[in-house]
Amino acid sequence: MANILIVDDSRTSRKILRTMLESAGHNILDEAANGEEGIEKYLDLKPDLTTMDITMPVMDGIEALKQIRMLDNNAKIVMVTAAGQKSKMIEAIKFGAADFITKPFEPDHIISIVNKLTK
Repeated sequence: MANILIVDDSRTSRKILRTMLESAGHNILDEAANGEEGIEKYLDLKPDLTTMDITMPVMDGIEALKQIRMLDNNAKIVMVTAAGQKSKMIEAIKFGAADFITKPFEPDHIISIVNKLTK
C-alpha cells in the first residue's frame, strides 16, 4: 500500500484515480487542483508517489515536477497526459518523471505502474 497525492485540475479525473487506487489498496493522502497547490501538499504530506496532470491552470505539471524534484530528488511522480502530448512527455522525462499514464484511464495499467514504483 502506497500513500499517494493526486494533482489534477479535473475533479472527475481526481475522483476516477482515487477510486481506482483505493480499490487496489492504496491510500490517497490528499488531492490538489493545480501545480502550485500540489507542491505545497507534497511538502506537507511527503507521499510515496504523486500523480501529476500536465495541463493545469496556475502552474502546469511540468513546472511542478521540476520544483518538486529540485526539493526532493527521490520524488516519484507519474505524469498524467492526454493523447497527443508527446513533446510534453519527453520534456517531463527529462525533468525526472517516473512514468506516464494517459487519459482515458486504464485501471490495470495504472495499478501496475503504481505497484511497480512503490514496491
